[in-house]
Amino acid sequence: MNNDNSRRDFLKKTALGTAGLSLGAMAFSPKSYSRILGANDRVNVGIVGFSDRCRGALVPAMQIHAKEMNFQFTAVSDIWSRRREEAQAFVKEKAGLDIAACRNNDELYDRKDVDAVIISTADFQHALHCKEAVEAGRDAYVEKPFAETMADNRAAKEAVLRTGKIVQVGSQRRSGINYHQAHDFIKAGKFGDIVAVEMTWNVNQPGRWRRPDLVGQIRKEDTDWDRYQMNRPKTDWDPRKYLEFRLFWPYSSGIPGQWMAHQIDTVHWFTDLPHPRSVAANGGIYLWKDGRQNFDTMTAVFDYGPFNDSSKGFQVIYSSRFTNSAGGTKEIYYSNAGELNLDTNKISPNGGLRANQARAMGMQENLLQEMALGEAVKVETGANTGADDMTSAHMRNWMECVRSRKKPNADVMAGYNHSIANIMTTAALRTGQFVTFDEEKQEVLAGGKPFQY
Repeated sequence: MNNDNSRRDFLKKTALGTAGLSLGAMAFSPKSYSRILGANDRVNVGIVGFSDRCRGALVPAMQIHAKEMNFQFTAVSDIWSRRREEAQAFVKEKAGLDIAACRNNDELYDRKDVDAVIISTADFQHALHCKEAVEAGRDAYVEKPFAETMADNRAAKEAVLRTGKIVQVGSQRRSGINYHQAHDFIKAGKFGDIVAVEMTWNVNQPGRWRRPDLVGQIRKEDTDWDRYQMNRPKTDWDPRKYLEFRLFWPYSSGIPGQWMAHQIDTVHWFTDLPHPRSVAANGGIYLWKDGRQNFDTMTAVFDYGPFNDSSKGFQVIYSSRFTNSAGGTKEIYYSNAGELNLDTNKISPNGGLRANQARAMGMQENLLQEMALGEAVKVETGANTGADDMTSAHMRNWMECVRSRKKPNADVMAGYNHSIANIMTTAALRTGQFVTFDEEKQEVLAGGKPFQY
């Protein structure tokens, strides 16, 4: 990397970005300040929300590369006092650093020792916290789902594009070696047209997304319930909605935002289609009747293809359940010639057009050659270490892009588009209606009307 050129490019982009602002808008508040980094300056990182995901994956992933990339943690923001203390102790143990504890993001962004942030708060907060971060002049790594409503989705995308800050969305498949190989194989035309995709995510876990011990321990006076709810309808204190938010709408969509977001994003990436043309879905709480509002089982059927040509396209079938783990996690792409299986990482002629069936219609046999995915496309990759190679690679990509000012693997548009698919699915599940998307207004339509809470 040519650091001098990268720095000049960054300064040029910054100048162009501010040139179109009014004089009033250029009177920056302290919150909008961020220092201009030199090529070798240390990048100071704040933690926004010390969650299980942050503890188990994001902090360890950054620490793998922190010394080489010259990144370090300097502060944590969490509205629950217990989480602030846990973050300080965890970073002290893992990195040997004493970090500052901030009661909220206002305090965090008033600090001058925070250049970038890792956001791993509740699902419905991601987009709004991302908007807040970039408008405060910070780059951000934002966990998926990027957004759970179109209003939040549009607002966050606009802020990121307007400020030009580096944002990586936590769709870590975009940094996975096998997914890059699959992408390149399909884009090279070797697979043929996609005719169908099947995706599943099945577990048998009554405790998935439950936190009964913590629910019994948290006290309203130790956190900020009003700030937690952000722009959601204000309700009375509920520790389950605070700690088990993935089970409750509108704090989370549950399965669509948590699991489907990862898998459906690969469809967009492999095809350059930003979102489905339509979605039909069904589901319910069939077994785990523990007060949750989000379904324990669901199936969605998507129609994908060019928006101006209904004669072309394919179907995606997505299913997920908490109640029986048979089938596990599956991602299989089909063409007329066979399948690309991202569970086994193999390309095969399975299901392809055989000679006897082709001959009857005056056609030729159409079969893929069987091979391991890595033999089909060679992809140059860097070495990854740690328990979760994809998260490690994804975090490193963000760190490199913060320095180079290049677009990360899962930029804001990847998050914006997977969120459209999530919101369309949620609308279909919650209304029982056929769901489409208004391209002009960028609005999800359930039964022809905009989908709300």
